[in-house]
Amino acid sequence: MNDENKLHWLVRPSTIRKLWIGSSILLALTVLAQTVIYVKGYFGFDAWFGFGAVYGFVSCLVMVLVAKLLGLVLKRPQDYYDESENAQIPDSSHDKVKESSNGV
Repeated sequence: MNDENKLHWLVRPSTIRKLWIGSSILLALTVLAQTVIYVKGYFGFDAWFGFGAVYGFVSCLVMVLVAKLLGLVLKRPQDYYDESENAQIPDSSHDKVKESSNGV
């Protein structure tokens, strides 16, 4: 039994290659189907050949870029929730608060 068979079937290089080929063929057939299926466009440009595929790709690309920008804006330092730096109560009084809350 070789190393490739020990891997989960979705992470095997041969399976990934087959999935890429199959997905590419399916996407090409979907776009080519527009040659025999009439697409009624409401705005004129949305009836262009392959418009749905291009629109979907560009939309996905824009969403990824916006997510990256949001990540830069909303990112916090790795030690943002570190108790030792952000603690407002000194350790001795913190222990007293714990004792009083336990009913002691």
